[in-house]
Amino acid sequence: MASASDGGEDQATLANQQTNIDESTVKEPLDLVRLSLDERVYVKLRNDRELRGKLHSYDQHLNMLLGEVEEITTIREIDEETYEEIIKSNKRSVPYLFVRGDAVTLISPHEIRS
Repeated sequence: MASASDGGEDQATLANQQTNIDESTVKEPLDLVRLSLDERVYVKLRNDRELRGKLHSYDQHLNMLLGEVEEITTIREIDEETYEEIIKSNKRSVPYLFVRGDAVTLISPHEIRS
């Protein structure tokens, strides 16, 4: 017969199984990227650039080939008269884009918003 504490542990184990990625499939950091293949991802790059697109391939340097890409470039300027910061964003769509891995600062599933 299970005690009340066993029931709580069973529920916690079940919750962990439902919310965590199977530990047997994730042994290295790039395994998390592998799980996003053929899925939409959010990629943050140096110099205030952001990408959202479908991850087609990647390598150990995090060089990536993305498809159906939306690129957002943020430009920050200072108004010379008021010294206020002015933030402008430019968007463009690209069918395919090669991303050099050394420019990547973050990669996550597309659902994550900045």
